[in-house]
Amino acid sequence: MRYYFEDCVLDTDQRELRRKNSLVSVEPQIFDLLVHLMRHRERVVTKDDLLTAIWHGRIVSESTLANRINAARSAIGDTGNEQRLIKTFPRRGVRFVAAVREYNGEAKVIPPDQPSGISERPSIAVLPFLNLGGPAIPTIS
Repeated sequence: MRYYFEDCVLDTDQRELRRKNSLVSVEPQIFDLLVHLMRHRERVVTKDDLLTAIWHGRIVSESTLANRINAARSAIGDTGNEQRLIKTFPRRGVRFVAAVREYNGEAKVIPPDQPSGISERPSIAVLPFLNLGGPAIPTIS
């Protein structure tokens, strides 16, 4: 599976992170943390979730956890101050909040740095209406 976000590609099959088309060296634990956050981006991931998934139940300190999250942010070009990709929710957990496109080999996905062929100009789509309310009520004249 490949996840495209901002100027990054996270490839779970190759276990690679690329940023601006350059390979980023990340520790296996940081890579696993990014994958876990990516796969569960629809919700806030708690400390307990991370301890189970990444540390396999081992107890780690708050500073170790914060250090790993900051290392993940740094690897993808985010910071603890900006939090535009990985957001911390105090006393709740963290969540991957950036827009993500997935590619699993079944459909063509255009990487973020290639032109999509879609115009940047606004456009209008006209769609037919479908009556979902049953027959219309006749008016009395």
